[in-house]
Amino acid sequence: MSKVKDGDTVKVHYTGKLTDDGTVFDSSQEREPIEFTLGEGQLIPGFEKAVIGLEEGDSTTVEIDSEDAYGERREDLELEVAKDDLPDNVDPQVGMQLQMQQQENGRAIPVQITAVEDDFVQLDANHPLAGKDLTFDIELIELKG
Repeated sequence: MSKVKDGDTVKVHYTGKLTDDGTVFDSSQEREPIEFTLGEGQLIPGFEKAVIGLEEGDSTTVEIDSEDAYGERREDLELEVAKDDLPDNVDPQVGMQLQMQQQENGRAIPVQITAVEDDFVQLDANHPLAGKDLTFDIELIELKG
């Protein structure tokens, strides 16, 4: 049987948990396996590395440090925005997800409201899993080569 290598397209089932307390944050078990091509940067680096060398039917559990997952939390991605700068139809609440337009290329960046004050809101553009070590149970369903 062949083993997964860089450039291969694979289908895997996975369950992602926080390494700290085992809380499941995502799983493909109740849906179709995910398909991706290694080396295209579609998934976090640590996940791709964990799949290399597997054969169809193999399972593995891997702990991924935050730097090989969603990176460390960055304070420069936390900002204050005047409430007046928010769209009129937004009633800001802590935990609410919004999209900001990036100035340079116009891409939308997801942000989360982390605090609401009288005149401003605190926004966080870090990925929700930034700064967290993750554990994945991975099963290789199919190697397309």
